[in-house]
Amino acid sequence: MNRTVVDTSPAATPAAPSPSTTPKPPRRSRQIRSTTPSVTRKAQTRLGLVLVAPLMAMVVVFLIFPLGNALYYAFVDFNGINPQPPFVGLDNFVELFKDPSVWAALKNNVIWIVLGTIAPLVIGLGLALLVWGVPRGSLFYRIAFFFPYILPQVAVGVVWGWIYDPTRGWLNRGLELVGLGSLGTGWLGNPDTALYAVLGTAVWATAGFVFVILLSALRNVDTELVDASLLDGAGPMSRLRYVILPQIMPVFLMVTTITLVGGFSVFDIVFIMTGGGPAGATEVLGTYAYGNAFQLNRISYGTALALVLTLLAVPFAVWLNRLQRRLSLQGMGA
Repeated sequence: MNRTVVDTSPAATPAAPSPSTTPKPPRRSRQIRSTTPSVTRKAQTRLGLVLVAPLMAMVVVFLIFPLGNALYYAFVDFNGINPQPPFVGLDNFVELFKDPSVWAALKNNVIWIVLGTIAPLVIGLGLALLVWGVPRGSLFYRIAFFFPYILPQVAVGVVWGWIYDPTRGWLNRGLELVGLGSLGTGWLGNPDTALYAVLGTAVWATAGFVFVILLSALRNVDTELVDASLLDGAGPMSRLRYVILPQIMPVFLMVTTITLVGGFSVFDIVFIMTGGGPAGATEVLGTYAYGNAFQLNRISYGTALALVLTLLAVPFAVWLNRLQRRLSLQGMGA
C-alpha cells in the first residue's frame, strides 16, 4: 500500500517574498472614467446643441437684439428719419429725470401698481375661498370669472367706455336708480376720477385670472389642518393667515409677480380708454413713452423711457421670483 508523504520541513516551505521585491498591485486611478464611448458622448453633445439652438436663437432674436437696439437708440438722437443720428450720450436720460411729466406719469404708475396689485388679489382670493367650499358648479364660476381675462383689451376698453358714458352710461343710470344720482359724473372726462375709472376696468378684467389660479392652489390645501384649526377655535382670518395662505404662498407670490409687473408695463387699456388724458390725468410711463416715440417722433427719448421702465420692473420681478422659488423648495422639504 502506497502512502503519500507530505514534506512539512522548513526547506520545503516557499520563502516569503521580501517587501522590497513584492510587486505592488497597480494603483487604481481615482478619476472616474466614463464608460460611455467617446463617439456616443460626441453624439449626445451634438444632439444637445441641436435641441438648445432654437431656444438660443429665440433669445437672441427676441431679447438680446431688441435690447441692444434699444440701448443704441437711447444714446443717440433719432427722430425716425435721420439714418445717421448723432450720438448724445446720456442726454436722453438726464432730460427724462428733469421732465416733470415723467414724474407725474410715474406717480400714476405707482398708484396703478399698488391698487392694481392689491385689488385683484383681494377680490380673486375672496372669490376663490367662496367657491372652494362649493361642491358643484365650480366649473361655471371659473368660466364666468375667467371670461373677462381672455377678452381683447380693445373690447374691454370700448365696453367700459360705454358704461362710463356721462349721459347714456349704465353707471350713472344705475346711480340714479338707487338715489345716488348726485355722484354721477363724466368718469373718463373728470381728471379726479379718470385714473380710478380705468383702473377699475383693469381690476375687473384681472380678478378672474387671480381667482382661477388661486382656486386651483386651494385644491391642494391640506383640509385636515384646516379642520384641526377649526377645532382649536381659530377664526376665519386666523385660518386664512396661519393655515391656508402659507400652503398656497408660492402660487400667491407668482400671481403677485404677474399683476405687479403688469402695473409697471400697463399701456393698452389706458391708451384705448383715455389715451393718457384728460390733461395727463391717466398718463403712465408706457403711454408717455409711446407718445414721445411715435406721436412726437422722439424715438430716442421714448426708448430711454422704456428702458428706465424696464429697469424699475426687473428688480421687483426677480425678488418675488426668488422668494417664490425659496418658498416652493421649503414646501418640498429641500
